Amino acid sequence: MSKTSGMKAVASLLLCAGAAGCADVSMPAYQRPEAPMKTAFSEREQARVAPGEAIQPDWWKGFRDPQLNQLVDRAIDNNIDLRILAARIRQAETQIGEARAGALPTLDAGAGASFEKSTGQKFSKQFNLGTQVNWDIDIWGRVEKGVQAQTSSFRASEADWRAGYLNLVSGLATTYFQILQLDQQIDQQKQTLAKNRDILATYEAMHQNGLIPNTRVLQQRAEINRLTTDMLELSRARELAGNALATLLGTPAGEFRVPHGYLQDRVSLPPVPAGLPAELLRRRPDIVAAEYRVLEAYDLVGQAKLAQLPSISLTGRGGTSSLALTDLLRSFTFGLMPSINFPIFDPSVKARIRSAQAGSGVAEEQYRKTVIAALEEVENALVNLDAHRKQRAELQQQVDHLQVVSAQIEAQLKEGLVSQLELFETQRSLLSAQLALLANHQQILSDTVTLYKALGGGWPPVEVANR
Repeated sequence: MSKTSGMKAVASLLLCAGAAGCADVSMPAYQRPEAPMKTAFSEREQARVAPGEAIQPDWWKGFRDPQLNQLVDRAIDNNIDLRILAARIRQAETQIGEARAGALPTLDAGAGASFEKSTGQKFSKQFNLGTQVNWDIDIWGRVEKGVQAQTSSFRASEADWRAGYLNLVSGLATTYFQILQLDQQIDQQKQTLAKNRDILATYEAMHQNGLIPNTRVLQQRAEINRLTTDMLELSRARELAGNALATLLGTPAGEFRVPHGYLQDRVSLPPVPAGLPAELLRRRPDIVAAEYRVLEAYDLVGQAKLAQLPSISLTGRGGTSSLALTDLLRSFTFGLMPSINFPIFDPSVKARIRSAQAGSGVAEEQYRKTVIAALEEVENALVNLDAHRKQRAELQQQVDHLQVVSAQIEAQLKEGLVSQLELFETQRSLLSAQLALLANHQQILSDTVTLYKALGGGWPPVEVANR
């Protein structure tokens, strides 16, 4: 290298350093956005648990129903929404490679020929062959920042899949519980109808003997009409719930039916520990995804700022040309052209920085919104679970009392102390209380599923800053 060319290279480097010094490319260290948080959720007992003790990864097995476990496995394999989320993960992964390719050199090759004939001139022809290598050197790390941003997007799509997985399992479990509840309600409704028909027969006999007016008979017939309408509505709801479950399983509606079963016989109520720490929210997939999108926006701001710095590129060309195709490869020409581009005045660079910063603000606010909504979901689930458990105790006592009354009246009937009608009325009240207890059982199960979902299932905590 000559002395003159060396001085030019040094001058170019000084210019680059000067331009770099003028541009503000500083970025603060990444920190998780501040968001409303609490140390623990509402206390209703004094017991305390650690985050790892509160939730198991396969939490649905706590209901101890083999049929539910089979349905969950089938849904995970076949659910369409989950497949879409998995495809988005693969798409995001390929986009990481696309972003990384921006730092690699490109090679182009081409060949051509020209033929020309003018009046009074001989026919001329020329052949050429050439290649060109272009390499934008990523000396400031702008491309790497883009790779980091795309990697964060990929991690967010993974968390989206986990959120979809959690929604799928919780939705399937809730729908399954509803179907079993409806099966049991339909059977109990049939028993209630049978009891009311017996009461109607008694009323009709009493009316024929002049013991009661006809209005009592008509009132009882209207009650049977109401109960029949309710049973038809229960059957309709059962069919719709079955269709919804089939869709979750990736099966056309109407082609799958859950076997008949009783909710209280098949599904157990799992214990939920008290004193749940708020740190459990860190495992929620939607919160993890929201924070990764904050990190993605952070890297995009850094990439936009680095675009203010000079860019250095190398272009290498080589080729040959000849008047005859047979002589095309006999001689070659080569050239190397380094270049530096200074973005002295480019309004789009500043505009991209402002746009990226605004996008970062949106991502941070979205993260805060996700956290505050998660807190509400957990608190609501705990409130519902606590209230329904207390209601269950009262309903169970009501059923126990009515069972004693029913047994005593049945014994009195055998001794002729009461009428058959009084026994029917007592049994009807008992069936109504049993239906209320069944509905409460389903509510507690759904509350438990909602709590698992609100706390993020069993996913381990993810620390975005240490990715």
